[in-house]
Amino acid sequence: MPNTCLNIIPSVVQTFDHDDFFARRCIWVNGPVIVGAGPSGLAVGAGLKKQSVPFIILERANCIASLWQNRTYDCLKLHLPKQFCQLPNFPFPEDFPEYPTKRQFITYLESYAKHFDISPHFNETVQSAKYDETLGLWRVKTIRETSSNSNLIGDYQVEYICRWLVVATGEHAEKVVPEFEGFEEFGGHVIHVCDYKSGNRYCGKRVLVVGCGNSGMEVSLDLCSHGAEPSMAVRNSVHVLPREVMGKSTFELAVLLMKWLPLWLVDKILLILAWLILGNVEKYGLRRSSIGPLQLKNSAGKTPVLDIGALQKIRSGEIKVVPGVKRFFPGRVELVNGDDIEIDSVILATGYRSNVPSWLKENDFFSQDGIPKNPFPNGWKGKAGLYAVGFTRRGLSGAALDAVNVAHDISKSWKEETMLFFFFFFCVSIFVSLVSRLISQIEISLCRVVRTQEKGTYNTENLALS
Repeated sequence: MPNTCLNIIPSVVQTFDHDDFFARRCIWVNGPVIVGAGPSGLAVGAGLKKQSVPFIILERANCIASLWQNRTYDCLKLHLPKQFCQLPNFPFPEDFPEYPTKRQFITYLESYAKHFDISPHFNETVQSAKYDETLGLWRVKTIRETSSNSNLIGDYQVEYICRWLVVATGEHAEKVVPEFEGFEEFGGHVIHVCDYKSGNRYCGKRVLVVGCGNSGMEVSLDLCSHGAEPSMAVRNSVHVLPREVMGKSTFELAVLLMKWLPLWLVDKILLILAWLILGNVEKYGLRRSSIGPLQLKNSAGKTPVLDIGALQKIRSGEIKVVPGVKRFFPGRVELVNGDDIEIDSVILATGYRSNVPSWLKENDFFSQDGIPKNPFPNGWKGKAGLYAVGFTRRGLSGAALDAVNVAHDISKSWKEETMLFFFFFFCVSIFVSLVSRLISQIEISLCRVVRTQEKGTYNTENLALS
């Protein structure tokens, strides 16, 4: 990628904090800086590659798709059929199942990066990104970890200067760990679901899973398959839908219905189908929201649970559904209904959040929660060359759509500015050429004048001698 280190001219240096500027390695990027090497960042990079636009991708982890590689459980599969999860211009292999496994999806992403020749800057954490109104450019400050084969010792700071900034860190950048009274007194094993891999270590253990989203349900099901005794704490309402209806993906059915019917009616149809297939789940402690599943997803970003077998275990009593947690005691937990249960371990399936507010400075495009204020489909473009990908609350399909829009918009601006630069350069070249020719003509004329004067002087001297 044609990124160039520049010695910034003095008039520009004056706009920087002098000490901060010279404490960092400064790199000019002739294109956008993309923060995040997950599916969203890779999709934007692929779109820019197709348009021959240079860019860099900054990734704090040591690999692409670090959420999938480092912070997901082994039994995870895509919740939606693969045609709704593929990235732009690169379909899944035909031999992949309809719902690819975690390992298959990671392989797909690695193939995607290789196919489009995308090489992120790994182990580089963005400290801050701020738009410099004086320069009309973004200043992205990072800490880069040095590798063992590097000549540099320790971490060092880098500052990237660019015209466009793409935020692709997504909605799941940081884990959410709620505070519970007495949590420090519990004394048992406690992890967030991002650190859970499998139920191997929990055989025979009484495990409390806090949270009943897709992760909470699937982890509880995995614990059952490994001989554990899971209890799932459910504080809020939840929509549970069958993953498939008569062999057809529920999501695919919903997409088809929304082409012809209003959202509220599609929600009604989905709830009726769920009742016919799954029965009344409220009698098991899974209270439905008064807002429909699709409307709730659009308004609050709360994804309905697509059942893959957990509900059967709940009916049989192998997974116990309990009310929300009130407080912890040594070896036990008190629930909001006053009941106590003894437990050995706790797994927090309490979700994730965006980390954008921690590093994107003085910007009103994102809310305090780190989500673009403008709802889908208008949340991908901000002001001054700022873009967002992966915040649609519509999964991989929403991220792919945003990535296409962002890559197209940046490519258009980049080409216009590049053409303007070359036009300016051409005009300057023509001007310099004309000035050079003019100077040459003046020099020739002066030489002729001098020679004429010298000749006249010579003739005068000859006449005087005669």
